[in-house]
Amino acid sequence: MKPEKDKILFLENSTDLARAGAGIFVSTAKRSIEEKGYFAAAISGGSSPRRLHRLLVKEPYLSGIPWERTHIFWVDERCVPEDDPASNYGAAKGDFLDLAPIPPGHIHRMPGETPPEQGALNYQEELMDFFRLNKGELPVFDLILLGIGTDGHTASLFPGHGALQERERLVTAVRGGHPNVSRLTMTFPVINNAGKILFIVTGKGKSGIINKIFNKAHKSLPAQMIQPVKGELIWLMDREAASLLHGDIENGPSRR
Repeated sequence: MKPEKDKILFLENSTDLARAGAGIFVSTAKRSIEEKGYFAAAISGGSSPRRLHRLLVKEPYLSGIPWERTHIFWVDERCVPEDDPASNYGAAKGDFLDLAPIPPGHIHRMPGETPPEQGALNYQEELMDFFRLNKGELPVFDLILLGIGTDGHTASLFPGHGALQERERLVTAVRGGHPNVSRLTMTFPVINNAGKILFIVTGKGKSGIINKIFNKAHKSLPAQMIQPVKGELIWLMDREAASLLHGDIENGPSRR
């Protein structure tokens, strides 16, 4: 059953937030492996999730993760080579993947060097093969980590983009953001089908958009379209990111 309310956790600073996120990663991994034998997580780029990523290869988290049964996917990727500073895969590789005892075949990177439309099709096929999906079925990730932009975008789903309305494809090609390049992104149906979705938001620069997201006068920002079908949505915010919030936010972000 879907929880009636989203969970909102306020942490003092970005360090505490990263620790809380890493703890959720470890506990979700253990539970998923106990229940079905593997753990499938999809991660995002951006500065806030990277702090969490770096903690995963430090104790006590490193030894708490059953890496041999963990599979890492990407929510989105910029269409650049993996050695480009803008590559989400390249960042994760340096932050924790090269340091974790994870089998190479368990790292499912988005093909950023492939022409965007073909890359989206290729990654969709990889998802269908891994999760053994028939046409029209959706994967169920155990955990999806998301950040948020100052414009309210999440993954590479930008305000006003046609990709916001995509309901058939699992992965689609888009262009936008900073840098303004072609990207691959999972679509809302895939993200919203996850067992657990974790938003990680830090810094004063995100306080304005967080205030808008939790303000019922705004209802069409991409981050507000993260609405789990059956899973759990958790917001992790540090004090600076939450500094403009006021009033009753127990019911979570406003819904469409």
